[in-house]
Amino acid sequence: METIEDVIIVGAGLCGLATALGLHRKGVKSVVLESSEVLRAAGFAFSTWTNAWKALEALGIAGELRQHHLRLEGLGIYTASAGAITYQIPFKTSEGPEMRCVRRDLLLETLAKELPSDTIRYSSKVVLIEESGNLKVLHLANGSTLRTKVLIGCDGVNSIVSKWLGLKKPSFAGRSATRGFSEFPDGHGFNSEFVQFFGQGFQAGMLPCDEKSMFWYFNWSSSSKDKEMEKDETKMRQFVINKMKEANVPQNFIQVIEKSNMGDYVSLPLKFRWPSELLWRNICKGNVTVAGDALHPMTPDLGQGGCAALEDAVVLARCLAQALKENDNGGAKEDEYVRLESGLENYVAERKWRDFDLVFTSYVFGSIQQSDNVFTSFLTQKMLVGIMARTLIKKTYYDCGKL
Repeated sequence: METIEDVIIVGAGLCGLATALGLHRKGVKSVVLESSEVLRAAGFAFSTWTNAWKALEALGIAGELRQHHLRLEGLGIYTASAGAITYQIPFKTSEGPEMRCVRRDLLLETLAKELPSDTIRYSSKVVLIEESGNLKVLHLANGSTLRTKVLIGCDGVNSIVSKWLGLKKPSFAGRSATRGFSEFPDGHGFNSEFVQFFGQGFQAGMLPCDEKSMFWYFNWSSSSKDKEMEKDETKMRQFVINKMKEANVPQNFIQVIEKSNMGDYVSLPLKFRWPSELLWRNICKGNVTVAGDALHPMTPDLGQGGCAALEDAVVLARCLAQALKENDNGGAKEDEYVRLESGLENYVAERKWRDFDLVFTSYVFGSIQQSDNVFTSFLTQKMLVGIMARTLIKKTYYDCGKL
């Protein structure tokens, strides 16, 4: 007899593994389908703010990750017009935000090792989703099929599950991004601080993961003439360095870029989902839903994409586990689909306005940065970036709750 899975999660990225771990903590088994042959850790690192740490605590892995990553002590904003850091916010207070730059490979490995060994199935690319009564039938590229009571898409911006739900393809934000990771065996010597740089047509950031490694990113208003450069690491690195030099960024920051590893993806277009879709489109349909970038791709201007994915995972695991446990407590079998549908609807109700807020605010911030300081005739640049910084930090105090 063909096995019917309770829950199948498509995508073994940050959100997929976090959702699987949340369900595992609640005693619910899931299967995670990953198209690649191994765990993917592209992207080097990402910023984890207070809201992400609350989610990681709920998942039971915050303590281990804190041991390997510095807690940053403040945010400094460098503007080209001033040629210096013009705005600073200290973090290290009893009520201040907790912010660390977490290595993506360590985070994914920590999530994966907490799961039962048979949870993740590699080389399992979903190519077609069909319905069979209340079940979903997944056809894989290797010719096999799987049936499941619940299907969760955590398969990124090009999600096959979000396409099945009828969500539109993410839109291009008019900007591209590149990033890099630098290691210093003898220590990098930088302060435990997140520094953002604002220049003509670009926004960048640099932050330490620990005493020996630094992560940086660079976002700029891209055009068709950038196509060749975006595929060539040498040209891309020089482009970033030139832009930083034009903005009079200190040499020690530029040296981090000069010696960094930029990975397999030299640059990527920044994409986002129009916020209105989160309110008016189907985030769930019956026993199918999406989370993470499959739900809310957003520009990186708040640094909340990964944080929101962790929030999604905790809320989704909590709502779904409650629905599945009702089945185990003597609920009628014919009502199972209704309870699972209700559990996913509860998840959507709890997440859609939060995700709407983050996507919308990120898009607005990115548009301001892309405008080449069009608002400085009304507000000084220092005031503008100060407002943005305070808004960014305010968004990080959200608590997604316990499992």
